[in-house]
Amino acid sequence: MSTTPSEYYATGKRKTSVARVHLRPGTGEFTLNERSLDEFFGGHEALKMLVKQPFAVTETHEKFDVRAKLHGGGVSAQAGALRHGISRALCAVDLELRRRLKKAGFLTRDA
Repeated sequence: MSTTPSEYYATGKRKTSVARVHLRPGTGEFTLNERSLDEFFGGHEALKMLVKQPFAVTETHEKFDVRAKLHGGGVSAQAGALRHGISRALCAVDLELRRRLKKAGFLTRDA
């Protein structure tokens, strides 16, 4: 039996938005509330970039699939909650990534 979990879970929050994030090894596919990243955020390119920042900082592009349920708040706050959740899940994958994510400010919930 493998000691490595096949899926990593974390919760991210921003304002009144909550994102329940599941990461699993994959090809970089996003499924948000049963929709793709493009469908969920539409033409908001800045929000799509915001969501992908934790992968850029940790150099883990296209290594994980993201499945998330988001609720509460507006689209921008949901993007922030998703970034927070992805960052926390990446810390569960490898503690070495924590330093980079912390330095970038992705592990701090808004006050």
